[in-house]
Amino acid sequence: MSIEFLINFTPQETRVAIVEQGVVQELHVERTASRGIVGNIYLGRVVRVLPGMQSAFIDIGLERTAFLHVADIWSDRHNGDAGRPIERILAEGQNLTVQVLKDPIGTKGARLSTQISIAGRLLVYLPQEKHIGISQRIEDESEREALRERLTRLVPADEAGGFIVRTMAESASDDELGADIGYLRKLWSEIRNSATGRFPPSLLYEDLGLGQRVLRDLVDDDTSRILVDSRENHQKLTAFAAEYSPKVLPLLEHYSGERPLFDLHNVEDEIQKALARRVSLKSGGYLIIDQTEAMTTIDVNTGGFVGARNFDDTIFKTNLEAAQTIARQLRLRNLGGIIIIDFIDMENVEHRDMVLDEFQKALARDHTKMTVNGFTALGLVEMTRKRTRESLAHLLCEPCPTCDGRGEVKTARTVCYEILRELLREARQFNAREFRVLAAPNVIDLFLDEESQSLAMLSDFIGKQISLHPEASYSQEQFDIVLL
Repeated sequence: MSIEFLINFTPQETRVAIVEQGVVQELHVERTASRGIVGNIYLGRVVRVLPGMQSAFIDIGLERTAFLHVADIWSDRHNGDAGRPIERILAEGQNLTVQVLKDPIGTKGARLSTQISIAGRLLVYLPQEKHIGISQRIEDESEREALRERLTRLVPADEAGGFIVRTMAESASDDELGADIGYLRKLWSEIRNSATGRFPPSLLYEDLGLGQRVLRDLVDDDTSRILVDSRENHQKLTAFAAEYSPKVLPLLEHYSGERPLFDLHNVEDEIQKALARRVSLKSGGYLIIDQTEAMTTIDVNTGGFVGARNFDDTIFKTNLEAAQTIARQLRLRNLGGIIIIDFIDMENVEHRDMVLDEFQKALARDHTKMTVNGFTALGLVEMTRKRTRESLAHLLCEPCPTCDGRGEVKTARTVCYEILRELLREARQFNAREFRVLAAPNVIDLFLDEESQSLAMLSDFIGKQISLHPEASYSQEQFDIVLL
């Protein structure tokens, strides 16, 4: 499968689109003002220990304190302390070297671990461990054993630290592996030295930028080219690749066309579509995707698709197309956590199995860890997708200030009735000469037309004059009552 990486650099942000067979499958965005912190290493301070949750809050210098669970404390699992409660391991005010496992998401702080791991191009260095592991994606057992033996020969037995062999190392030479080992050991030594004399909270190590991480982590043998639209950053990536990943060098190209790179490959349109609630299917059906804090729900509908010979075939074909589209939308929008999919009900068990099989095949192209539990008794498909970073919508959007994120606003008539009730409350508390209502034009129009009698009746009841003043800048739900 031919895969292209399109990298768009601006001073404000870096955007990467992964294109497979001419279609955008995945988007990564990193903003200069709010870079992700996964992989960063900090010298932190224990702020609070929670015995009931077997966790602690750690100050690492962010807006919100970070979260450390007892299961992520390396010493507790590896130094004979297994089973000890967290209150016997940590104390408030204690200094602690920690690494970020997950970025802050929503209202949750960053997730931490005291087990340090530093990623290179071919290997991951574990300075506290003393074993050699192999990536789960390398499935051939003989290949796994050969890589383990090669690395064992390269790593001196008397030196501390262990390694995990990454997928990229399958075709690497001993010289390349040795260079990665030396680089990672040197980097860890620099991190430890930088902690000397520092006070928490303090950043000890910051992971690579998005462009460099793409070369290190995502580019593989299926990659056909990497287009970069910035000459300066193309030179930086070329220098990075020359030092750490020479095989990537022939794939790097500088795009210098007049038309923006993302416009040329239709990425900007795909971003706009990925922020919409409704996703159209080629057959005429559509998906409705609702992302909430607890879970994401996806509803499949036939819409205007009536092309099959009978209704069962229509449902089956719509669900098959939806399975492919949902798998792509999960990657494109980076949806994580619990996901519930409501395919159109199918009576035919064989059709159900075929749709589920098609869905799992489509998901196989996604590198993020997932579990799919199949159809429930209610005909829903339950699945989870590991949440590693903010979704595209949460990264690019914010709750609507008009509806406060509800996705709907009160009708003009509802607001009119709220104003009438508020006028009555105000009249009972204050002896004003006149009450002036400031509201959106369509609310004022309703008072002047269909609700004019209601306003007149209230004015007579309270014995005060009520005047109306339209404010074009007000949202439909916004109003003020001024006492004159």
